[in-house]
Amino acid sequence: MLSNKHALKPVRSDLLTSACTDSPVRHGFFTRQGGVSRGIYESLNCGNGSDDIKAHIAENRRRVADWFGTKPEFLINLHQHHSADVITVDQPLTGERPKADALVTRTPGLVLGVLTADCGPVLFADAKNGVIGAAHAGWCGAFGGVLEATVEAMLKLGATRPTIKACLGPTISRHAYEVGPEFKERFCKTSPENDQFFKASETPDHAYFDLPAFIGTRLNEAGIEYEILDRCTYRNAADFFSFRRTTHCRESDYGRQISAIAM
Repeated sequence: MLSNKHALKPVRSDLLTSACTDSPVRHGFFTRQGGVSRGIYESLNCGNGSDDIKAHIAENRRRVADWFGTKPEFLINLHQHHSADVITVDQPLTGERPKADALVTRTPGLVLGVLTADCGPVLFADAKNGVIGAAHAGWCGAFGGVLEATVEAMLKLGATRPTIKACLGPTISRHAYEVGPEFKERFCKTSPENDQFFKASETPDHAYFDLPAFIGTRLNEAGIEYEILDRCTYRNAADFFSFRRTTHCRESDYGRQISAIAM
């Protein structure tokens, strides 16, 4: 049993919680608090790809699994590579983690997790039909269709659009996400309507990009009811890891927080 000093402090979605009141679906957008890592990784770093001490990462993941009432091997996450790739899982993974950025299941007992440090963690639940999903949606994945691909994978498992609920967890906010002209051009060339997600910054020819709003719009267009948690990873160093903040602070590496959902 974890002591109060080291208790995990996940943020939860009101929408997912209310949608799953009659179903044993549990979820959490975990903060960086409650783990054993030290230094720049303090303290609940679950990032397998970081240079943190592997034993610390393993213990942090064990604590997250314990919060779900299961063993670490049932906490599944992927080798994320900013794609629109989705895999369906029905048992714990063994060996090398597959490269993909979302996963879905209808198998009870599996905990689906995504790792982020500014990108958008999106958790999905269709409690009525017993299907869940988790997606890592940075700008590249969201732009490339990872959210829509996750929904499609859930539909193949028996979910329906009206009964799928989704929540975007802690993500970098618009006012902390300055981008160059080539970034904006890529979006607006695809659709002029994407201009709404950009606001001119103080730097000439640069703009602030609203990733949460972009993700929300993609979910809405996919016919999915959703909630956005207004938690900026960049501006809240006490609770969240941030790749961009690490870059600006010229730190050598960064941790990753985990967001997870299970039946």
